[in-house]
Amino acid sequence: MPDHVLAAEAITSASDGHLVLAAVLGIAAVILLIAWAKWHPFLALIVGAAVLGLTAGAAAGDTVDSFTAGVGSTVGSVGLLIALGSMIGALLSESGGADGIVGTIVRRFSGNALPWALAGVAALIGLPLFFEVGVVLLVPIVLLVAQRTGMNLLKIGIPALAGLSVLHGLVPPHPGPLVAVSSLGADLGLTLAFGLICAIPTVIIAGPVFGNFITRYVHVPVPARVADPVDTVKEEGVAEPARRRTPSFWAAVGTVLLPIVLMLLRAIAELTMDEGTRVRTIFEILGEPVVALLLGLLLAMVTLGRGAGFNRSETSAVIGGSLPPIAGILLIVAAGGGFKQVLVDAGVGNVVANAAESANISALLLGWLVAVGIRIATGSATVATITAAGIVAPLAQTLDKPEVALLALAIGCGSLFFSHVNDAGFWLVKEYFGMTVGQTIKTWSVMETIISVVGFVFVLLLNLIV
Repeated sequence: MPDHVLAAEAITSASDGHLVLAAVLGIAAVILLIAWAKWHPFLALIVGAAVLGLTAGAAAGDTVDSFTAGVGSTVGSVGLLIALGSMIGALLSESGGADGIVGTIVRRFSGNALPWALAGVAALIGLPLFFEVGVVLLVPIVLLVAQRTGMNLLKIGIPALAGLSVLHGLVPPHPGPLVAVSSLGADLGLTLAFGLICAIPTVIIAGPVFGNFITRYVHVPVPARVADPVDTVKEEGVAEPARRRTPSFWAAVGTVLLPIVLMLLRAIAELTMDEGTRVRTIFEILGEPVVALLLGLLLAMVTLGRGAGFNRSETSAVIGGSLPPIAGILLIVAAGGGFKQVLVDAGVGNVVANAAESANISALLLGWLVAVGIRIATGSATVATITAAGIVAPLAQTLDKPEVALLALAIGCGSLFFSHVNDAGFWLVKEYFGMTVGQTIKTWSVMETIISVVGFVFVLLLNLIV
Protein backbone atom coordinates (compact mmCIF):
# COMPACT_ATOMS: atom_id res chain seq x y z
CA MET A 1 0.00 0.00 0.00
CA PRO A 2 1.32 3.47 -0.81
CA ASP A 3 3.12 5.24 2.00
CA HIS A 4 0.84 8.26 1.92
CA VAL A 5 -2.10 6.06 2.88
CA LEU A 6 -0.25 4.56 5.81
CA ALA A 7 0.86 8.00 6.92
CA ALA A 8 -2.62 9.51 6.85
CA GLU A 9 -3.44 11.91 9.70
CA ALA A 10 -5.22 10.27 12.62
CA ILE A 11 -9.01 10.57 12.36
CA THR A 12 -9.52 10.57 16.13
CA SER A 13 -7.77 11.88 19.22
CA ALA A 14 -9.02 9.12 21.52
CA SER A 15 -6.82 7.80 24.32
CA ASP A 16 -4.85 4.58 23.97
CA GLY A 17 -7.30 2.64 26.13
CA HIS A 18 -10.22 3.98 24.12
CA LEU A 19 -8.54 2.95 20.85
CA VAL A 20 -7.81 -0.55 22.13
CA LEU A 21 -11.46 -0.94 23.16
CA ALA A 22 -12.58 0.28 19.73
CA ALA A 23 -10.26 -2.19 17.99
CA VAL A 24 -11.50 -5.07 20.14
CA LEU A 25 -15.14 -4.17 19.44
CA GLY A 26 -14.49 -3.77 15.70
CA ILE A 27 -12.68 -7.08 15.41
CA ALA A 28 -15.29 -8.77 17.63
CA ALA A 29 -18.03 -7.45 15.34
CA VAL A 30 -16.28 -8.99 12.32
CA ILE A 31 -15.78 -12.32 14.10
CA LEU A 32 -19.36 -12.54 15.41
CA LEU A 33 -20.93 -11.54 12.12
CA ILE A 34 -18.92 -14.17 10.22
CA ALA A 35 -18.94 -17.00 12.76
CA TRP A 36 -22.33 -16.55 14.48
CA ALA A 37 -24.56 -14.49 12.18
CA LYS A 38 -23.11 -16.23 9.09
CA TRP A 39 -22.69 -12.96 7.21
CA HIS A 40 -20.50 -12.78 4.13
CA PRO A 41 -17.03 -11.49 5.17
CA PHE A 42 -17.40 -8.53 2.76
CA LEU A 43 -20.37 -7.16 4.71
CA ALA A 44 -18.89 -8.12 8.07
CA LEU A 45 -15.70 -6.17 7.34
CA ILE A 46 -17.67 -3.05 6.32
CA VAL A 47 -19.76 -3.12 9.49
CA GLY A 48 -16.68 -3.93 11.58
CA ALA A 49 -14.88 -0.89 10.17
CA ALA A 50 -17.88 1.29 11.01
CA VAL A 51 -18.02 -0.06 14.58
CA LEU A 52 -14.29 0.53 14.99
CA GLY A 53 -14.29 4.08 13.62
CA LEU A 54 -17.39 5.31 15.41
CA THR A 55 -16.47 3.67 18.73
CA ALA A 56 -13.06 5.33 18.51
CA GLY A 57 -14.79 8.71 18.30
CA ALA A 58 -14.04 9.39 14.63
CA ALA A 59 -16.54 11.38 12.61
CA ALA A 60 -18.74 9.28 10.33
CA GLY A 61 -17.44 11.10 7.26
CA ASP A 62 -13.80 10.54 8.25
CA THR A 63 -14.47 6.85 8.85
CA VAL A 64 -16.07 6.51 5.42
CA ASP A 65 -13.20 8.40 3.75
CA SER A 66 -10.62 6.24 5.50
CA PHE A 67 -12.44 3.06 4.53
CA THR A 68 -12.85 3.99 0.88
CA ALA A 69 -9.22 5.10 0.63
CA GLY A 70 -8.15 1.69 1.91
CA VAL A 71 -10.48 -0.09 -0.52
CA GLY A 72 -9.15 1.86 -3.50
CA SER A 73 -5.51 1.43 -2.58
CA THR A 74 -5.92 -2.30 -1.95
CA VAL A 75 -7.78 -2.97 -5.20
CA GLY A 76 -5.20 -0.97 -7.14
CA SER A 77 -2.24 -2.82 -5.70
CA VAL A 78 -3.65 -6.29 -5.07
CA GLY A 79 -6.76 -6.63 -7.24
CA LEU A 80 -4.87 -6.50 -10.55
CA LEU A 81 -2.49 -9.22 -9.45
CA ILE A 82 -5.28 -11.51 -8.23
CA ALA A 83 -7.12 -11.07 -11.54
CA LEU A 84 -4.05 -11.79 -13.67
CA GLY A 85 -3.13 -14.81 -11.54
CA SER A 86 -6.67 -16.12 -11.86
CA MET A 87 -6.52 -15.81 -15.65
CA ILE A 88 -3.28 -17.81 -15.81
CA GLY A 89 -4.79 -20.41 -13.48
CA ALA A 90 -7.89 -20.73 -15.65
CA LEU A 91 -5.83 -21.34 -18.79
CA LEU A 92 -3.71 -23.88 -16.93
CA SER A 93 -6.84 -25.70 -15.80
CA GLU A 94 -8.99 -25.54 -18.93
CA SER A 95 -6.18 -26.33 -21.36
CA GLY A 96 -5.29 -29.52 -19.53
CA GLY A 97 -1.89 -28.15 -18.56
CA ALA A 98 -2.46 -28.86 -14.87
CA ASP A 99 -3.63 -32.40 -15.63
CA GLY A 100 -0.58 -32.85 -17.83
CA ILE A 101 1.80 -31.81 -15.04
CA VAL A 102 0.10 -34.14 -12.55
CA GLY A 103 -0.15 -37.03 -15.01
CA THR A 104 3.52 -36.82 -15.98
CA ILE A 105 4.68 -36.82 -12.37
CA VAL A 106 2.41 -39.71 -11.42
CA ARG A 107 3.61 -41.85 -14.31
CA ARG A 108 7.29 -41.26 -13.52
CA PHE A 109 7.19 -41.91 -9.77
CA SER A 110 5.96 -44.84 -7.72
CA GLY A 111 6.20 -46.39 -4.27
CA ASN A 112 7.64 -44.25 -1.49
CA ALA A 113 8.64 -41.55 -3.99
CA LEU A 114 5.02 -40.89 -4.93
CA PRO A 115 4.03 -38.81 -1.83
CA TRP A 116 7.10 -36.61 -2.36
CA ALA A 117 6.27 -36.22 -6.04
CA LEU A 118 2.67 -35.26 -5.29
CA ALA A 119 3.81 -32.68 -2.73
CA GLY A 120 6.07 -31.16 -5.35
CA VAL A 121 3.48 -31.14 -8.10
CA ALA A 122 0.87 -29.65 -5.74
CA ALA A 123 3.27 -26.84 -4.89
CA LEU A 124 3.99 -26.30 -8.58
CA ILE A 125 0.41 -26.13 -9.80
CA GLY A 126 -0.48 -24.24 -6.62
CA LEU A 127 1.68 -21.28 -7.67
CA PRO A 128 -0.95 -19.68 -9.95
CA LEU A 129 -4.09 -21.41 -8.61
CA PHE A 130 -6.28 -20.52 -5.66
CA PHE A 131 -6.35 -23.21 -2.96
CA GLU A 132 -9.92 -24.30 -3.68
CA VAL A 133 -9.20 -24.62 -7.42
CA GLY A 134 -6.07 -26.62 -6.69
CA VAL A 135 -8.03 -28.98 -4.45
CA VAL A 136 -10.70 -29.51 -7.11
CA LEU A 137 -8.00 -30.25 -9.71
CA LEU A 138 -5.68 -32.37 -7.61
CA VAL A 139 -7.84 -34.41 -5.22
CA PRO A 140 -9.54 -36.50 -7.95
CA ILE A 141 -6.04 -37.42 -9.17
CA VAL A 142 -5.00 -38.35 -5.61
CA LEU A 143 -8.10 -40.53 -5.17
CA LEU A 144 -7.49 -42.27 -8.47
CA VAL A 145 -3.80 -42.90 -7.71
CA ALA A 146 -4.70 -44.30 -4.29
CA GLN A 147 -7.25 -46.61 -5.87
CA ARG A 148 -4.84 -47.87 -8.52
CA THR A 149 -1.77 -48.29 -6.34
CA GLY A 150 -3.49 -49.48 -3.15
CA MET A 151 -1.45 -46.92 -1.21
CA ASN A 152 -2.98 -45.39 1.93
CA LEU A 153 -5.04 -42.40 0.84
CA LEU A 154 -3.67 -40.06 3.50
CA LYS A 155 -0.08 -41.00 2.70
CA ILE A 156 -0.42 -39.31 -0.69
CA GLY A 157 -3.31 -36.96 0.11
CA ILE A 158 -1.65 -35.09 2.99
CA PRO A 159 1.48 -34.20 0.94
CA ALA A 160 -0.70 -32.90 -1.89
CA LEU A 161 -2.78 -30.76 0.48
CA ALA A 162 0.37 -29.50 2.21
CA GLY A 163 1.87 -28.38 -1.08
CA LEU A 164 -1.27 -26.42 -1.96
CA SER A 165 -1.76 -24.89 1.49
CA VAL A 166 1.83 -23.73 2.01
CA LEU A 167 1.87 -21.97 -1.34
CA HIS A 168 -1.52 -20.41 -0.56
CA GLY A 169 -0.28 -18.90 2.69
CA LEU A 170 3.34 -18.01 1.98
CA VAL A 171 3.96 -17.33 -1.70
CA PRO A 172 2.63 -14.49 -3.88
CA PRO A 173 0.62 -14.06 -6.08
CA HIS A 174 -1.92 -15.65 -3.71
CA PRO A 175 -4.28 -13.09 -2.11
CA GLY A 176 -3.07 -13.55 1.50
CA PRO A 177 0.63 -12.90 0.87
CA LEU A 178 -0.22 -10.09 -1.56
CA VAL A 179 -2.40 -8.35 1.03
CA ALA A 180 0.35 -8.62 3.64
CA VAL A 181 2.96 -7.30 1.20
CA SER A 182 0.73 -4.39 0.21
CA SER A 183 -0.35 -3.47 3.75
CA LEU A 184 3.16 -3.58 5.19
CA GLY A 185 4.92 -2.00 2.21
CA ALA A 186 7.10 -5.11 1.86
CA ASP A 187 9.21 -5.86 -1.20
CA LEU A 188 7.35 -8.46 -3.25
CA GLY A 189 10.49 -10.01 -4.74
CA LEU A 190 12.13 -10.50 -1.34
CA THR A 191 8.90 -11.85 0.14
CA LEU A 192 8.64 -14.29 -2.76
CA ALA A 193 12.26 -15.43 -2.35
CA PHE A 194 12.00 -15.83 1.42
CA GLY A 195 8.58 -17.47 1.05
CA LEU A 196 9.98 -20.14 -1.29
CA ILE A 197 12.91 -20.78 1.08
CA CYS A 198 10.51 -21.31 3.99
CA ALA A 199 7.98 -23.21 1.89
CA ILE A 200 10.25 -26.08 0.81
CA PRO A 201 11.13 -27.51 4.26
CA THR A 202 7.62 -26.71 5.53
CA VAL A 203 6.01 -28.74 2.73
CA ILE A 204 8.39 -31.63 3.44
CA ILE A 205 7.63 -31.74 7.18
CA ALA A 206 3.87 -31.09 6.96
CA GLY A 207 3.48 -33.23 3.84
CA PRO A 208 5.36 -36.51 3.33
CA VAL A 209 6.76 -36.68 6.88
CA PHE A 210 3.46 -35.99 8.68
CA GLY A 211 1.50 -37.98 6.09
CA ASN A 212 3.64 -41.05 6.73
CA PHE A 213 3.17 -40.61 10.50
CA ILE A 214 -0.59 -40.02 10.60
CA THR A 215 -1.40 -43.04 8.43
CA ARG A 216 -0.43 -45.24 11.38
CA TYR A 217 -3.31 -43.84 13.43
CA VAL A 218 -5.98 -42.76 10.93
CA HIS A 219 -7.12 -44.98 8.08
CA VAL A 220 -9.34 -43.48 5.41
CA PRO A 221 -10.60 -45.74 2.60
CA VAL A 222 -10.81 -44.36 -0.91
CA PRO A 223 -14.34 -42.93 -1.34
CA ALA A 224 -16.60 -44.90 -3.68
CA ARG A 225 -17.20 -41.85 -5.89
CA VAL A 226 -13.71 -41.75 -7.39
CA ALA A 227 -13.63 -39.75 -10.61
CA ASP A 228 -13.61 -41.72 -13.83
CA PRO A 229 -10.17 -42.04 -15.36
CA VAL A 230 -11.37 -40.39 -18.55
CA ASP A 231 -11.80 -37.18 -16.58
CA THR A 232 -8.39 -37.32 -14.96
CA VAL A 233 -5.37 -39.43 -15.87
CA LYS A 234 -5.39 -42.31 -18.30
CA GLU A 235 -2.62 -44.85 -18.61
CA GLU A 236 -1.63 -43.45 -21.98
CA GLY A 237 -1.95 -39.78 -21.03
CA VAL A 238 -4.29 -37.01 -20.02
CA ALA A 239 -7.64 -36.87 -21.74
CA GLU A 240 -10.30 -34.21 -21.93
CA PRO A 241 -12.95 -34.55 -24.65
CA ALA A 242 -13.41 -30.78 -25.01
CA ARG A 243 -9.74 -30.21 -25.85
CA ARG A 244 -8.12 -30.88 -29.23
CA ARG A 245 -4.72 -31.60 -27.65
CA THR A 246 -2.87 -31.16 -24.37
CA PRO A 247 -0.01 -28.66 -23.92
CA SER A 248 3.36 -30.25 -23.29
CA PHE A 249 4.62 -30.76 -19.77
CA TRP A 250 7.50 -28.29 -20.11
CA ALA A 251 5.31 -25.66 -21.80
CA ALA A 252 2.92 -25.76 -18.83
CA VAL A 253 5.73 -25.73 -16.26
CA GLY A 254 7.58 -22.90 -18.01
CA THR A 255 4.43 -20.80 -18.19
CA VAL A 256 3.70 -21.24 -14.49
CA LEU A 257 7.27 -20.38 -13.50
CA LEU A 258 7.84 -17.35 -15.77
CA PRO A 259 6.27 -14.69 -13.48
CA ILE A 260 7.97 -16.23 -10.44
CA VAL A 261 11.38 -16.23 -12.13
CA LEU A 262 10.98 -12.63 -13.31
CA MET A 263 10.08 -11.41 -9.81
CA LEU A 264 12.97 -13.36 -8.29
CA LEU A 265 15.42 -11.91 -10.84
CA ARG A 266 14.25 -8.43 -9.90
CA ALA A 267 14.91 -9.13 -6.22
CA ILE A 268 18.38 -10.50 -7.03
CA ALA A 269 19.19 -7.52 -9.24
CA GLU A 270 18.16 -5.06 -6.52
CA LEU A 271 20.42 -6.82 -4.04
CA THR A 272 23.48 -7.29 -6.26
CA MET A 273 23.50 -4.48 -8.85
CA ASP A 274 24.05 -0.75 -8.55
CA GLU A 275 20.95 1.40 -8.80
CA GLY A 276 20.43 3.05 -12.18
CA THR A 277 22.36 0.52 -14.27
CA ARG A 278 20.67 -0.58 -17.50
CA VAL A 279 20.52 -4.28 -16.62
CA ARG A 280 19.03 -3.60 -13.18
CA THR A 281 16.46 -1.23 -14.67
CA ILE A 282 15.39 -3.89 -17.17
CA PHE A 283 15.02 -6.50 -14.43
CA GLU A 284 13.11 -4.01 -12.25
CA ILE A 285 10.62 -3.40 -15.05
CA LEU A 286 10.22 -7.06 -16.04
CA GLY A 287 10.00 -8.12 -12.40
CA GLU A 288 7.34 -5.57 -11.47
CA PRO A 289 4.52 -7.90 -10.31
CA VAL A 290 1.89 -6.56 -12.70
CA VAL A 291 4.32 -6.75 -15.64
CA ALA A 292 5.56 -10.23 -14.68
CA LEU A 293 2.05 -11.65 -14.37
CA LEU A 294 0.91 -9.92 -17.56
CA LEU A 295 3.84 -11.44 -19.46
CA GLY A 296 2.97 -14.80 -17.91
CA LEU A 297 -0.62 -14.43 -19.08
CA LEU A 298 0.44 -13.49 -22.63
CA LEU A 299 2.71 -16.53 -22.72
CA ALA A 300 -0.10 -18.72 -21.34
CA MET A 301 -2.41 -17.57 -24.14
CA VAL A 302 0.10 -19.05 -26.60
CA THR A 303 1.54 -22.08 -24.81
CA LEU A 304 -1.66 -23.16 -23.07
CA GLY A 305 -4.45 -21.59 -25.14
CA ARG A 306 -3.10 -22.28 -28.60
CA GLY A 307 -1.25 -25.29 -27.23
CA ALA A 308 -4.61 -26.87 -26.37
CA GLY A 309 -6.02 -26.00 -29.77
CA PHE A 310 -8.22 -23.16 -28.55
CA ASN A 311 -9.01 -20.45 -31.09
CA ARG A 312 -8.94 -16.79 -30.12
CA SER A 313 -12.59 -16.73 -29.08
CA GLU A 314 -12.22 -19.82 -26.90
CA THR A 315 -9.07 -18.46 -25.27
CA SER A 316 -10.85 -15.18 -24.57
CA ALA A 317 -13.83 -17.06 -23.12
CA VAL A 318 -11.57 -19.00 -20.73
CA ILE A 319 -9.86 -15.79 -19.58
CA GLY A 320 -13.16 -13.96 -19.16
CA GLY A 321 -14.67 -16.90 -17.33
CA SER A 322 -11.93 -16.73 -14.70
CA LEU A 323 -13.13 -13.37 -13.37
CA PRO A 324 -16.66 -14.03 -11.99
CA PRO A 325 -15.48 -16.74 -9.55
CA ILE A 326 -12.96 -14.35 -7.94
CA ALA A 327 -15.42 -11.47 -7.48
CA GLY A 328 -16.11 -12.52 -3.90
CA ILE A 329 -12.41 -12.80 -3.11
CA LEU A 330 -11.70 -9.37 -4.58
CA LEU A 331 -14.53 -7.81 -2.56
CA ILE A 332 -13.34 -9.45 0.67
CA VAL A 333 -9.77 -8.29 0.05
CA ALA A 334 -10.98 -4.78 -0.82
CA ALA A 335 -13.21 -4.50 2.26
CA GLY A 336 -10.36 -5.91 4.33
CA GLY A 337 -8.12 -3.18 3.00
CA GLY A 338 -10.69 -0.62 4.08
CA PHE A 339 -10.98 -2.17 7.55
CA LYS A 340 -7.21 -2.17 7.87
CA GLN A 341 -7.01 1.48 6.85
CA VAL A 342 -9.53 2.50 9.53
CA LEU A 343 -7.37 0.60 12.04
CA VAL A 344 -4.30 2.52 10.87
CA ASP A 345 -5.93 5.96 10.59
CA ALA A 346 -7.56 5.65 14.02
CA GLY A 347 -4.10 5.10 15.48
CA VAL A 348 -4.68 1.56 16.75
CA GLY A 349 -1.54 0.32 15.04
CA ASN A 350 0.58 2.94 16.78
CA VAL A 351 -0.84 1.91 20.16
CA VAL A 352 0.05 -1.73 19.52
CA ALA A 353 3.46 -0.76 18.15
CA ASN A 354 4.25 1.33 21.24
CA ALA A 355 3.05 -1.43 23.57
CA ALA A 356 5.12 -4.03 21.72
CA GLU A 357 8.17 -1.79 21.90
CA SER A 358 7.69 -1.21 25.63
CA ALA A 359 7.22 -4.94 26.28
CA ASN A 360 10.08 -5.81 23.91
CA ILE A 361 7.86 -8.14 21.87
CA SER A 362 9.24 -9.17 18.50
CA ALA A 363 7.25 -7.76 15.57
CA LEU A 364 7.40 -11.19 13.92
CA LEU A 365 5.95 -12.92 16.98
CA LEU A 366 3.26 -10.26 17.41
CA GLY A 367 2.18 -10.52 13.77
CA TRP A 368 2.02 -14.32 13.98
CA LEU A 369 0.04 -14.34 17.25
CA VAL A 370 -2.53 -11.80 16.05
CA ALA A 371 -3.04 -13.73 12.81
CA VAL A 372 -3.42 -17.00 14.77
CA GLY A 373 -6.10 -15.47 17.00
CA ILE A 374 -8.14 -14.07 14.14
CA ARG A 375 -7.75 -17.27 12.11
CA ILE A 376 -9.07 -19.47 14.92
CA ALA A 377 -11.95 -17.10 15.59
CA THR A 378 -13.12 -16.43 12.01
CA GLY A 379 -11.79 -19.39 10.02
CA SER A 380 -10.67 -17.01 7.29
CA ALA A 381 -6.98 -16.85 6.40
CA THR A 382 -7.59 -13.69 4.37
CA VAL A 383 -9.38 -11.87 7.20
CA ALA A 384 -6.64 -12.96 9.61
CA THR A 385 -3.93 -11.65 7.28
CA ILE A 386 -5.67 -8.34 6.65
CA THR A 387 -6.39 -7.66 10.32
CA ALA A 388 -2.95 -8.66 11.57
CA ALA A 389 -1.21 -6.63 8.87
CA GLY A 390 -3.26 -3.57 9.77
CA ILE A 391 -2.43 -3.86 13.46
CA VAL A 392 1.33 -4.30 13.01
CA ALA A 393 1.73 -1.98 9.99
CA PRO A 394 3.32 0.84 12.07
CA LEU A 395 5.93 -1.63 13.33
CA ALA A 396 6.91 -2.35 9.72
CA GLN A 397 8.07 1.23 9.31
CA THR A 398 10.75 0.64 11.96
CA LEU A 399 12.12 -2.51 10.29
CA ASP A 400 14.58 -2.90 7.44
CA LYS A 401 13.58 -4.31 4.05
CA PRO A 402 14.26 -8.03 4.72
CA GLU A 403 12.53 -7.90 8.12
CA VAL A 404 9.37 -6.40 6.62
CA ALA A 405 9.27 -9.25 4.09
CA LEU A 406 9.68 -11.75 6.93
CA LEU A 407 6.90 -10.00 8.89
CA ALA A 408 4.57 -10.54 5.93
CA LEU A 409 5.50 -14.24 5.97
CA ALA A 410 5.05 -14.51 9.75
CA ILE A 411 1.51 -13.18 9.36
CA GLY A 412 0.93 -15.61 6.49
CA CYS A 413 2.05 -18.50 8.69
CA GLY A 414 -0.27 -17.41 11.49
CA SER A 415 -3.21 -17.19 9.09
CA LEU A 416 -2.98 -20.95 8.42
CA PHE A 417 -3.11 -22.09 12.07
CA PHE A 418 -5.58 -24.88 12.97
CA SER A 419 -8.30 -24.84 10.32
CA HIS A 420 -11.48 -26.17 11.91
CA VAL A 421 -15.27 -26.18 11.49
CA ASN A 422 -15.58 -22.42 10.78
CA ASP A 423 -13.29 -22.69 7.73
CA ALA A 424 -14.76 -23.56 4.33
CA GLY A 425 -11.53 -25.36 3.44
CA PHE A 426 -12.10 -27.77 6.34
CA TRP A 427 -15.41 -28.94 4.87
CA LEU A 428 -14.03 -29.03 1.34
CA VAL A 429 -11.27 -31.44 2.40
CA LYS A 430 -13.63 -33.47 4.61
CA GLU A 431 -16.13 -34.08 1.83
CA TYR A 432 -13.58 -34.80 -0.90
CA PHE A 433 -11.77 -37.38 1.21
CA GLY A 434 -14.93 -38.81 2.78
CA MET A 435 -13.67 -38.32 6.34
CA THR A 436 -15.54 -37.75 9.59
CA VAL A 437 -15.15 -34.45 11.45
CA GLY A 438 -12.85 -36.16 13.96
CA GLN A 439 -10.66 -37.61 11.22
CA THR A 440 -10.48 -34.25 9.47
CA ILE A 441 -9.33 -32.55 12.67
CA LYS A 442 -6.66 -35.24 13.28
CA THR A 443 -5.35 -34.91 9.72
CA TRP A 444 -6.15 -31.63 7.98
CA SER A 445 -6.37 -29.41 11.08
CA VAL A 446 -3.15 -30.80 12.55
CA MET A 447 -1.41 -30.47 9.17
CA GLU A 448 -2.41 -26.80 8.95
CA THR A 449 -1.08 -26.22 12.47
CA ILE A 450 2.21 -27.89 11.57
CA ILE A 451 2.49 -25.65 8.51
CA SER A 452 1.84 -22.56 10.64
CA VAL A 453 4.34 -23.44 13.38
CA VAL A 454 7.10 -24.92 11.20
CA GLY A 455 6.80 -22.09 8.66
CA PHE A 456 7.10 -19.53 11.45
CA VAL A 457 10.16 -21.32 12.88
CA PHE A 458 11.89 -21.04 9.50
CA VAL A 459 10.90 -17.36 9.30
CA LEU A 460 12.63 -16.83 12.65
CA LEU A 461 15.69 -18.75 11.48
CA LEU A 462 15.87 -16.62 8.33
CA ASN A 463 15.64 -13.53 10.51
CA LEU A 464 18.85 -14.61 12.25
CA ILE A 465 20.67 -14.78 8.93
CA VAL A 466 19.46 -11.83 6.85
